[in-house]
Amino acid sequence: MKIRNVAIIAHVDHGKTTLVDKLLSQSGAFREHQQVAERALDRNDLERERGITILAKCTSVVWNDIRINIVDTPGHADFGGEVERILNMVDGAIVLVDAAEGPLPQTKFVVGKALARGLRPIVVVNKVDRGDARPDEVHNEVFDLFAALGADDDQLDFPMLYASGRNGWADPTLDGPRKDLSPLFDLIVNHVPAPALDPEAPFAMVASILESDNFLGRVLTGRVEQGRARVNMPVKVLGTDGRTVETGRLTKLLSFRGLERVPVDEAEAGDIIAVAGLTDATIPDTIGAPELAEPLKAIPVDPPTLSMTFRINDGPLAGREGKKVTSRQIRDRLLREAEGNVAIRVTDSNETEAFEVAGRGELQLGVLIEQMRREGFELTIGRPRVLTRVNAETGQREEPMEEVLVDVDEPYSGVVVEKLSRRKGEMQDMRPSGGGKVRLTFTIPSRGLIGYHGEFLTDTRGTGIMNRLFAGYGPWKGSIEGRRNGSLISTEAGEAVHYALFYIQERGTLFVTPGEKVYQGMILGENSRDSDLEVNPIKEKKLTNIRAAGKDDAMLLVPPRKMSLEQAIAYIEDDELVEVTPGAVRLRKRYLDPHERKRFERRAEADAA
Repeated sequence: MKIRNVAIIAHVDHGKTTLVDKLLSQSGAFREHQQVAERALDRNDLERERGITILAKCTSVVWNDIRINIVDTPGHADFGGEVERILNMVDGAIVLVDAAEGPLPQTKFVVGKALARGLRPIVVVNKVDRGDARPDEVHNEVFDLFAALGADDDQLDFPMLYASGRNGWADPTLDGPRKDLSPLFDLIVNHVPAPALDPEAPFAMVASILESDNFLGRVLTGRVEQGRARVNMPVKVLGTDGRTVETGRLTKLLSFRGLERVPVDEAEAGDIIAVAGLTDATIPDTIGAPELAEPLKAIPVDPPTLSMTFRINDGPLAGREGKKVTSRQIRDRLLREAEGNVAIRVTDSNETEAFEVAGRGELQLGVLIEQMRREGFELTIGRPRVLTRVNAETGQREEPMEEVLVDVDEPYSGVVVEKLSRRKGEMQDMRPSGGGKVRLTFTIPSRGLIGYHGEFLTDTRGTGIMNRLFAGYGPWKGSIEGRRNGSLISTEAGEAVHYALFYIQERGTLFVTPGEKVYQGMILGENSRDSDLEVNPIKEKKLTNIRAAGKDDAMLLVPPRKMSLEQAIAYIEDDELVEVTPGAVRLRKRYLDPHERKRFERRAEADAA
């Protein structure tokens, strides 16, 4: 059967996964009356809850006797490692762009990678039925983007469709019949080249996706680059440096059919398959026939830019909620993650029973922590730190920089410009984007954005949209001011009391509620001043004949500020940690004992002097 391999790439929320749903249903991949969940490819619980794609997925449809292998890729820059690997497996790409928002930073990131590989993308302007859609302007913006990224003449002459993924239609013109997606199917078949590979050469494929299966063990997915794969054939695995990693047999060959992986006896050059039976092979090793002399080339992946310390939970409440609490269990889980996710790097920390985990951003590492807590792990997490480097030519210290695109209502643009400038951001562009909104473009150090997103939403009353993209390394920008407020720290262990919290709330903003378990050194809230304040949250009211307990009803507590995991990680300072368990996210001081904290502060002051 003839084959086409295509990736769908776009910014987060531009409708990739919804469009794939419609492609599957209109191609007959689902049985009649089959119950299929919305966004069927987002199978992971976190993907469904957050409405984002985290892991790349493969599926396939048949259109006019041609098998179209479709890869749905993540749209968030933090998961760019997934996208970079996937482009190894395809011969074409569908660039999906929102008809109102236009090309955003992640679109730019992925399109740049696709153009560099020589792919000739198909552009689909999606959501043209939106009230604020501006499809013709977006078409021009996409052309300008391709030109800015160095596209050649063939790539600039891209075919384009207008579409509504939710309603399941695509047309070459805006006033087309809007019937179904057959124009998109036909365009993929006619525009995306068939894999130009040698079916007679020795079998070889590059592992691009690694996952674990309860029945099959380690499953590696990739495209057959040459030759044919057969069940039970002997293979050897070559690392990128040419050394032999292992030898073995392909005990299982799986091909993608709709939403399912089905066993096949043979696969030929160009097909995307999953193989089982290998114990040591990983990404981006080459799996090939025993006579294969050297590994296939693999795209280098951009390095991590952010690091966090993952420690055991050594707090007073440790072990009460989670079952996996030892450093050995944490190490094994992190190494397993690093094996399947090439954008994550794990090393031992200078601290005891702690590990340094480096990744692309707060969201990527936040998703890993959330997955671990759901698996029963207990951890404490340190403040994110950027990974700097020294320029070999100039000897200058450099730090990761990001391009930030902000869409905000005009009245709030001033405060955003002021806050980002204070965080060493430099404004590159400011232009009206219609509907009383302004689009601001900044270049800013990555560390300047740590902890800013929550502040941004507060400043813009929740109406602002901020997109960011790694833009390379730039000279170190000097110190950036951090959080201005100190913490309210518990001096006692027990359960927080309504009476005590009522008087504590006068000093700042609370993070805890009455009845919540607290311990010495735990952070109960944010002080209204810039210094830390120690408070007693379990102090009971002294009862006498005159002062009755019933009077407490008049003591109203302001609802506490509850933080998500990412907000908590972005909020803490260097001397604070986030305690993560299956049941709670707590903030605490690194040193729980007040005397130890004082010693640490004195040491830090001496080092600074």
